Amino acid sequence: MKKIISFFLVLGLMASLSGCTRSSMTSTEKTTAEAASEAVSAVTAAADLTTETTGSSAKLRIGYACPNINNTFQTYLMDAAKEYAEANNIDLLVVDAQQDVVMQQDQVNSLLAQGIDALIVSPADTSAMGPLTQAAQKANIPLVYLNSNPYAGKETEMPKGVYYVGSQEITAGELQMEYAGKKLNGEGNVCILMGGLTYEASLQRTNGVKNIIASTYPNIKVLAEESGDWQRDKAVAITENWITAYGDKINAIFANNDEMALGAIQCLNTLGIKDVMVFGIDATPDAIKAVEDGTMTGTVFQDAVGQAEGAAKLAVQACNGDSIEDQVVWIPFILVTPDNYTQYK
Repeated sequence: MKKIISFFLVLGLMASLSGCTRSSMTSTEKTTAEAASEAVSAVTAAADLTTETTGSSAKLRIGYACPNINNTFQTYLMDAAKEYAEANNIDLLVVDAQQDVVMQQDQVNSLLAQGIDALIVSPADTSAMGPLTQAAQKANIPLVYLNSNPYAGKETEMPKGVYYVGSQEITAGELQMEYAGKKLNGEGNVCILMGGLTYEASLQRTNGVKNIIASTYPNIKVLAEESGDWQRDKAVAITENWITAYGDKINAIFANNDEMALGAIQCLNTLGIKDVMVFGIDATPDAIKAVEDGTMTGTVFQDAVGQAEGAAKLAVQACNGDSIEDQVVWIPFILVTPDNYTQYK
């Protein structure tokens, strides 16, 4: 497979390529392009405007902006995207923002400067995605937001060429509370471990729990809610503080993800407390094991493969100029309990 640099981008002799179209070259043009490549490399090694080709078909280059590789579910999304890319001859360029929105903006601009064909972004902060959307539109490439929706509740306002693949976050919290309400016989006190407060998922999953309490279980009271930033160790500390403050008044803990649920379980086990129900979201392998051994009361399956593959497929379809019926693709959540956990092992 031979790497070439489009000489017309370097010399400015032709208009920029739009969308994901690749032009074929004559042998003479290839020779010129290779010479131009050497000249550009001498000026800056960062200007990697390469296109890998197989025969006459261009290999798509898709940028993937991850918000935080330390978030367990984000690694599942990233790994699923990588697997799909490898299986479909796609060059996936992955960057990690380490939960820094400014860093994510800089990384996206760098990806665009490398001449990618499409962009997938899992936002570090859904409220700060305007500049990324504008940059992708200026570059005239498809943009697929993944897992966290900057257009939540405003999907009809999404610009042309911008898409979203994820799950309806409020449903996850509703599934948790519907199941928990029955387990609690409609009464008790609960606490909520929230994820990062810049995430739509954190706010909506929490709202889902509260919605079911308000509509169905008025005798269940929320004692406390606090952000554990999706992290297990932070959830341990918060749970310990709650036990100190409320003692045996706590009947259940709802976590916006499995990592925090597992942190709550770790704390409860250390303190020898066995009668507090704990509910998570994601259905990670560790959470499924906890449901199996009875330390986690239930979780909600979030389909990382379905979301990541859905985002990659949308990007490819947009690049190919295929007709796309819906700008938003919803991947359903599924309640996981001791009755069905074996399906998700």
